[in-house]
Amino acid sequence: MGAEQSIEVRAAGGDRVAFTALMTATKGDLYRFVRRYVGDEAEAHDVLQEAYASAWLAMRRYDPARPFDVWLRSIAMNKCRDWGRRRAVRRVVRGVMGLDAPEAIAVGDHAPMPEARLDDQRRIKDLQRALSDLPGVLKAPLLLATIEGRSHAEIASILRITPKAVETRISRARKKLAEVLAWTPSEGG
Repeated sequence: MGAEQSIEVRAAGGDRVAFTALMTATKGDLYRFVRRYVGDEAEAHDVLQEAYASAWLAMRRYDPARPFDVWLRSIAMNKCRDWGRRRAVRRVVRGVMGLDAPEAIAVGDHAPMPEARLDDQRRIKDLQRALSDLPGVLKAPLLLATIEGRSHAEIASILRITPKAVETRISRARKKLAEVLAWTPSEGG
């Protein structure tokens, strides 16, 4: 055949250079998604590395007829879910939130800042905390739709659910976030 193979086909055939090029092309978007899902920068880097390692190991099973980013996103979602399960186990074992919780970090921070900036930072932390606490089945479709701008059909393909289920889960996620954030309009001031 005289036609040149796509980068995905070459990577599926074991071409490390092609796979590295795919990683380079996808890592920014995938990192942002994982970071929003797990809520922690360092953990997001670890989860991202796990996703790429799993993708490399599964690359020979990749179907080039399927969009690569959808296939990779499915792997990343599974790694995020695994991370969530490990996190839940750690919380049960520890029995406490841990010193890396946003509340613990804020203790003792008395640096003078404009009140509006403090309020914005608090709202961002509240939103990050609320997103982090959402069940994965609600968090994933919400982030894929709102942050990445993916269609319900794309999300359905990534999560292997129906578009109607995507719509329902996004609605439930938004409702849950609204409920959680409604009781934290002002803390300490």
